Amino acid sequence: MYRRLWGPIRLLESLHPDANPRRYYADPSSQTNGFIFVRIQGGFHEIRNSICDVVVVSRLLNATLVIPEIQSTTRSKGISSEFKSFAYLYNEDQFMAALTKDVNIVRTLPKNLKWARRKKEIPSFKVRYSASPYYYLNQVLLVLKKHLVVELVVSEGGCLQAILPPELEHQEELQRLRCRVAFHALRFRQEVHELATKVLSRLWAPGRPFIAYDPGMTSEALAYHGCAELFQDVHTELIQHKRSWMIKRGIVEEKLSVNSAKRRLGGSCPLMPEEIGILLRSYGYSWDTIIYVSGGEVFGGQRTLLPLHAMFENVVDKTSLTTPWELSRLYGREVNLISSYPKNPPPIEKKIKYESWKTEGPRPRPLPPPPARPKSYNVEGWWGWVAESDNEPESTVMELRTNAHKLLWEAIDYVICVEADVFITGFDFDGKGHPNFASLVMGHRLYQSAALKTYRPDRKEVAKLLEEIHDHLYQANHTWLKSVRKHMRQRLLDGLMEASTKSKPLSFLSHPIPECSCLRYDSKETSFHASSPSTQSQVEAALGVAHQCPAWMDSDLILHSKDKDNEEDLDEDDSTSSGLFFRNSGESHESGGGESNNKEEAQLNDLEELEGGER
Repeated sequence: MYRRLWGPIRLLESLHPDANPRRYYADPSSQTNGFIFVRIQGGFHEIRNSICDVVVVSRLLNATLVIPEIQSTTRSKGISSEFKSFAYLYNEDQFMAALTKDVNIVRTLPKNLKWARRKKEIPSFKVRYSASPYYYLNQVLLVLKKHLVVELVVSEGGCLQAILPPELEHQEELQRLRCRVAFHALRFRQEVHELATKVLSRLWAPGRPFIAYDPGMTSEALAYHGCAELFQDVHTELIQHKRSWMIKRGIVEEKLSVNSAKRRLGGSCPLMPEEIGILLRSYGYSWDTIIYVSGGEVFGGQRTLLPLHAMFENVVDKTSLTTPWELSRLYGREVNLISSYPKNPPPIEKKIKYESWKTEGPRPRPLPPPPARPKSYNVEGWWGWVAESDNEPESTVMELRTNAHKLLWEAIDYVICVEADVFITGFDFDGKGHPNFASLVMGHRLYQSAALKTYRPDRKEVAKLLEEIHDHLYQANHTWLKSVRKHMRQRLLDGLMEASTKSKPLSFLSHPIPECSCLRYDSKETSFHASSPSTQSQVEAALGVAHQCPAWMDSDLILHSKDKDNEEDLDEDDSTSSGLFFRNSGESHESGGGESNNKEEAQLNDLEELEGGER
């Protein structure tokens, strides 16, 4: 049971990270073509993608890179004066030191160019998403050589093709440079890293593994993919407002109103927390499993998470594992801001017929209504403007500061999700149809520890399975549970193969293999490889990994104990996932399949474990 729920994926244990150059790779020239100054807009995953891209662009153009400016964390956003843009989130010293042999990096522009930038005399390029490397070589490079400096504005979450043209010189080495930036150079600043480490230690304190779950349910993603009707009341209105805004700006090229139920059945909408809970309980995770929910407030509020809390008693997030003091220390000293929300509602025109009240007869008359009370409670909050206006107001400085804080929260979530024993996501695309936060996490886990369990459910297939038990959602039969377990196990590898064709063309970091991986077997893996050579070879061939790890990596080999490998090879009958999902592990259920069914299921699970879940 332990191996099925928490154990490594055997067919991926031979994959190891290797982002070092493999061919001749020259150090950056001391004489460069000029400076590249970058302004990056967007959320956490867009910033991370963009930084990796601009480093590769700098290498491609033989340019000196100025530390990128993250627009969400500039001083004008109300953050602490202790930090400056990039340093608010990442460690500048580590970033520069790790890339010494790749690109020349400076903290700021020279004084003369800095003055020219203030006067807006520097040529600027607003780079589109996934631009070709030849765009930079044929257009940007000419301007760079002429003016010795260019400014790049990156707002789409990436400014370079995810899959570089094969004819491009040193194409694979440039891809490995992306890996070195994302997985080695981009380290969070010390305070963020320390708090993330504390949260991890608190999660592991009970001595048990945990699951990290990223819902992926943002208003932008729901609006882009047309999932408004899955919600109710104000939430539907907010999603539709956001979708209308996207249509006006050409982000969405569809109608405003679409059939959300049909989209869900087609796999285009996120899996709800309730559905994720059903999958996990069906697979065998007990009611007391620790589940860490990443991200900020899940769209739809806590009501959306209630079914998950009902199925698992240990559902936690960063707010329940940290103190307000720890978070405030993370932000640094900030100036107190007075909220710009109106304390009183707009003046209401009073239409009271005073004369008629004086002259009418002495019949009983109702008292006039009391004066209107201030409705500030209707205005404050992320949805409050809906009650007052048809248009979303401009963000206040307080809201901009909160957005900067969210980057720090996501940084903590990122560390925890990458290190988690198991990771699962409800959705892997953002509000522009690009790979999101969860995709970056899955890519990092694939690079760093490929064998860790990372579930990639097929949303279309899951929706179909859930429709089969729609009328008795929490009383699944044994056959249905076996179907879910088979699907979950298959998706450990099938989902990985699918990412190479769906996610990688949009974001290299979501699937950084085979370029950044190598093969290495220990004695245990060699014996397993001999027992199922065809399956192992098929997986390695499908992933495209053929490079053997260098010899020096053998010294870092960590051998797994035989006791761990042999513990509970056969699946046990799991009463926690064989009936009512709300029951505790100590309770039995009525729909047990008997001893013969248990043996049959154990054999099926072992066979699928051996074959890696392949069809």
